[in-house]
Amino acid sequence: MKSTESTVDSANRLNSHDSVLATIDLVVRYGVSVALHGVSIHVGKGEMVALIGPNGAGKSTLLNTLSGIIRPASGRIVCNGKLAHVPEGRQIFPDLTVDDNICLGAYRGGSRDPAPMYELFPQLQRLQNRRAGGLSGGEQQMVAICRALMANPDVIAVDELSQGLAPLVVSDIARHLVELNKQNGTAVLLVEQNAQLALNITSRAYVIENGHIGLEGRSSDLLRNPAVRAAYLGGVR
Repeated sequence: MKSTESTVDSANRLNSHDSVLATIDLVVRYGVSVALHGVSIHVGKGEMVALIGPNGAGKSTLLNTLSGIIRPASGRIVCNGKLAHVPEGRQIFPDLTVDDNICLGAYRGGSRDPAPMYELFPQLQRLQNRRAGGLSGGEQQMVAICRALMANPDVIAVDELSQGLAPLVVSDIARHLVELNKQNGTAVLLVEQNAQLALNITSRAYVIENGHIGLEGRSSDLLRNPAVRAAYLGGVR
């Protein structure tokens, strides 16, 4: 199993027409504390990629940096397309309706018609005039995903899809993400503590620990990796 990418390999992938999103040697600091240590990743066009790791490993920091919420100390970020971010904790507007929350995703332009979102998540259509704060956690996660998709992104970055949700709800939402990827070709960067879920639905993955990318490879290979099984899969075979 290969460890961190070399800068040369990352640069080659970054300049490839097949990459929609990439970082090279990304460093992020909070004061004197270093949160990301030279992180290099890439997501190909139409690819589903997972980033797994424990709490505090730097997963959300990476996504917030990709989205421009956090300014990196050094390194490069290139997005050959449009990136949309589904933040940790959903961060919907509880006093607005489902319809209004979803349409906010199109505030920078594009169609404000939410009908395609209701085709993707039919269970939301009957809730479109309900205040989003009264929805279940799973329904709120669907709203957050739809809000991001209203921007018509080339890549969607989802932070902690499964957080606080029942396994059956998570499975249903994950299935919709896979269908979106297959039907529309939208690339997905799934940042997730639930390693089993993330590795089962993606083709390739990175493992981040203490701000470093320690492992990368095909998701199926990482599922069988003894170190990954011991750390993130409860030692299951």
